[in-house]
Amino acid sequence: MNLHLFINWSFDAEIIPEYRTPNWYGLLFVSGMILGYFVIRKMFKQENISNDLLDKLVMYMVPATVIGARLGHVFFYGPYWGPEGYFSHPEEIFKIWEGGLASHGAAVVILLALWYFSNKVIHRPYLWMLDRIAAPIAIAGAFIRLGNLVNHEMVGYVTDVPWGFRFLHHDCMNLIDGQYLCDWAEIPVRHPANLYESLAYFLSFGILMFLYWKKQGWKKQGLVFGTFLILIFGFRFLIEFLKESQTDNDSLVDVSTGLNTGQWLSVPLVLAGIILIIRARKKSFEEA
Repeated sequence: MNLHLFINWSFDAEIIPEYRTPNWYGLLFVSGMILGYFVIRKMFKQENISNDLLDKLVMYMVPATVIGARLGHVFFYGPYWGPEGYFSHPEEIFKIWEGGLASHGAAVVILLALWYFSNKVIHRPYLWMLDRIAAPIAIAGAFIRLGNLVNHEMVGYVTDVPWGFRFLHHDCMNLIDGQYLCDWAEIPVRHPANLYESLAYFLSFGILMFLYWKKQGWKKQGLVFGTFLILIFGFRFLIEFLKESQTDNDSLVDVSTGLNTGQWLSVPLVLAGIILIIRARKKSFEEA
């Protein structure tokens, strides 16, 4: 007997019918940020760091995440020119509600913002700050990928495995008066790559919290953040093999290397994570 688990996904991202905002993507995005806030607040409380500094950190992190993710999508993935090109129509860059956020761009701007915050505001070592922000970013990322799921975006390739999603809004071209009119049997079954990635980030969050609290990873500078880089971008690298290209730029390097843009951007971050862990363990061994 062949058992199949196919989910017919017709979830509507609109909270209020016929209004694009507010939407479930935005709600999940904000929820992830709020949960991350409470996680790092507990960390700061342990070390008697005032809530005023935490509030300042939020003022750095939220804009850095949104601006970095948006610019990352614009510069890494495009499209650049033409009727839908960001450089041809710069005003489109500001339309974040229409989708298009890249985690690699967010990573770059967050790292810059945290460098400034750690050196100029809280006056702590850079790695000290990165170790404490790792788990909050992981849980926020998990919720953002759930937002991609409700938006029917960042889906996986068509698959013949005995599970998968049929994404109505992604694959049904018969849209009349705002209604998708397709037979479910006509819609291909795909890997829910967005859900895979969300679950991977939830798992990463659990591992990072265990490492930070139970293994006292906060005492080994760089260990938690190094683990974060390996987990988050390692999972990203692997899941990209199942993920459908989001833009034309995703497949620019496929012919020669078999890797897409997202995977190439993940490689140096994973390598940086490995270096940080080796460094943290070596330093810990020398101090023992």
